[in-house]
Amino acid sequence: MNKVILMGRLTRDPDIRQGQGENATLVARYTLAVDRRFRKDGSEQTADFIGIVAFGRSAEFAEKYLHKGTKIVVTGRIQTGSYTNKEGQKVYTTDVVAEDQEFAESKNASGSGSSFSGGNSSSGGFSPVDPNPAEDGFMNVPDGIDDELPFN
Repeated sequence: MNKVILMGRLTRDPDIRQGQGENATLVARYTLAVDRRFRKDGSEQTADFIGIVAFGRSAEFAEKYLHKGTKIVVTGRIQTGSYTNKEGQKVYTTDVVAEDQEFAESKNASGSGSSFSGGNSSSGGFSPVDPNPAEDGFMNVPDGIDDELPFN
C-alpha cells in the first residue's frame, strides 16, 4: 500500500502549468513544510520540505485557493522518477501525488486571510464556505460554485 498523509504549510504559491499533449491537464507543484515531531537535543523545531504535485481538478483547487503560508492536509501517494538534466546527469525525484487536499485551519486562525474552512477531494469536489455563519445560522456559500455543489 502506498499512502501518505501530511500536514504542513506551503513554502510558496503553487507553480501552475498546463500539461502537453492531446489531453493536456493542469499540473500544480508546491512544497509543503512539515514539522518534525521531535526536536534533537533542545534545538529549534525542524521541518522537512516535501514536494507535492496535483493534477486536474486538484491542481485547479491549488491554483485557486492555496497560497504561501496556507496550512493544509494532503493525502496521496509517493511517486519516484528520474530524468537526465542538461549536463547529462541522471536526477532522481520523489514527490507526493496529491489525491486529497484539505485546509487544516480556519480562515481566522491562519491570520493570513488566504484559506477557507473546507476540503477538496479529487472524487468529490470542493465547497469553500465562510466559517462565520450568517444571522440565520447557516454558512454562506460563495457565488460561482453552483456547478461544484453535490446537490441542487
